[in-house]
Amino acid sequence: MCVHQPPCPTADSTDREAAHLMALFPEQGWSLLSDGSLLFEDTGELLPDGSVVAPHRPNPAAERGATA
Repeated sequence: MCVHQPPCPTADSTDREAAHLMALFPEQGWSLLSDGSLLFEDTGELLPDGSVVAPHRPNPAAERGATA
């Protein structure tokens, strides 16, 4: 899907979130990246092959050692 130069990272690369936004739907909580991935507002991802990347947003409370 990526047509610019240099091309964006592929969906299977570790820096896939650096791909350009193709469509943004903040009211629905997701964006389409140029590598075909769906990026959700909770930082979870759905890759073009159907695999899922769990949300990986930093948790400030956990970093401080707080318990929920």
